Amino acid sequence: MFYSLILAGLLGWLPAAPVANPFAAAPLVRLVGSVEPCRIYGSVYLETDPRRRGLCFATVYVEKEEAFADVVVFREDNKLFADKAGLWYLTPTRDFADYTLFVTTNRALADFAITYSDIRSFAGCRQQ
Repeated sequence: MFYSLILAGLLGWLPAAPVANPFAAAPLVRLVGSVEPCRIYGSVYLETDPRRRGLCFATVYVEKEEAFADVVVFREDNKLFADKAGLWYLTPTRDFADYTLFVTTNRALADFAITYSDIRSFAGCRQQ
């Protein structure tokens, strides 16, 4: 009984350790730096609703000419084969995507530009 009283007194007397905020552990990408389009691969959902632009990872512009695009994208039919830059599996829903990208019609508002290719070996990043 005496020892429990001393232990309770010591615990009440010692200052508590500061607790870290669990919500501050994952910073937003936009606060850290710019988006690197060469690191985007896997399952991707293309968002077109402007109200959900803030929930997207990056903003992308679909270029008609391959010469002006930053990434040449090949649409994979299977998610398992989308394992390199430029190989994207386009998901029908946002919940199953690794990346959600907002598609804009204004090139000036986009983080990077993409174009689609029918040939798998052409997919990837352009050397800058």
